[in-house]
Amino acid sequence: MMRHRCWRLLRKYLREHAGQICLYIGILVIFQVVFFLHNIRTDAVRYGCFLTVGWMALYGGIGFARFYKRCRELEENQTAILTDISRMPEAAGQLEAQYQEIIEQLYSRMRELESAGRISRQEMLDYYGMWVHQIKTPIAALKVMIQSLEEERADLPYVREMKLELFKVEQYVEMVLSYLRMEDMSGDLVFEEYSLDAIVRQAVRKYSRMFILKKIRLDLGPLDHQVLTDEKWLVFVVEQILSNALKYTKEGGISIYMTSYRDRPVLAIEDTGIGISAEDLPRVFEKGFTGYNGRADKKSTGIGLYLCKKIMDRLHHNIYIESQEGQGTKVYLYLEREQGFLQKCKDEQGNVI
Repeated sequence: MMRHRCWRLLRKYLREHAGQICLYIGILVIFQVVFFLHNIRTDAVRYGCFLTVGWMALYGGIGFARFYKRCRELEENQTAILTDISRMPEAAGQLEAQYQEIIEQLYSRMRELESAGRISRQEMLDYYGMWVHQIKTPIAALKVMIQSLEEERADLPYVREMKLELFKVEQYVEMVLSYLRMEDMSGDLVFEEYSLDAIVRQAVRKYSRMFILKKIRLDLGPLDHQVLTDEKWLVFVVEQILSNALKYTKEGGISIYMTSYRDRPVLAIEDTGIGISAEDLPRVFEKGFTGYNGRADKKSTGIGLYLCKKIMDRLHHNIYIESQEGQGTKVYLYLEREQGFLQKCKDEQGNVI
């Protein structure tokens, strides 16, 4: 390894000084040719050339040693320099000093922009966090009003639609909050063994009213399976998948069961909805991508599956989708873990990373 690095740096050093080497060799050749053409004895000149070559080799060797030392310092401190510009080695010349001064100015400007960006993002998080909690009050009031209206006038035809729309508002509010928290979710993760059946039933209970109002059948298979995960975030993923399934399923049902995908045990959520076209399927996890179905619906945000993918990556799980247009969609959640997962995911302080 050491020898490989030495040869690599030597080639780099020779390339950087190729012009000077060619200049010195050219001067020596010119003197040799001139003395030869004028029949001048070249014994002394050859001796001088020999000494000059020796001096060049010595000078070049010292220069390479300094070059090697500086390159090694840069390589060893490369990571530290990114956070502490003072770790830069001392400039070898005026030109390099000017470059380092420019780098320091750029570094200072970058830190200012990062600080301004963090402040701006925190202000945005604070504002939307406050907005989410404030919007819950009118939502709760609307719930009470709709419930009172339903008790007084059960025959009103639009009460069912009002319930559905209010439920969607609640769902979108929760999505906003989850979107804001996702960037900093690492500090919020708690990995434990959970019952997969209990996690799925939490999501199903939340959408039970929507199943009833839309008259969609639910087939819940046996889910006798333990999974090492974060319960809150995995429940959110299952809820988003159920939300999409209910949104695009007009009739039929939704099935939740354990199966195998590529010889691995996975949780499958299958619907009988409108499906996803083949050209849209590879892009369904992209941020803001709505596809043909989303454009036809006019209300799709393209955020739900993007959040699912990001969260599943943070949980070190996988998510796959199979679908055919007009024949429904199957979403597979691969939740298995290798041995020693928690040790791999913790830093020196024991925090989950």
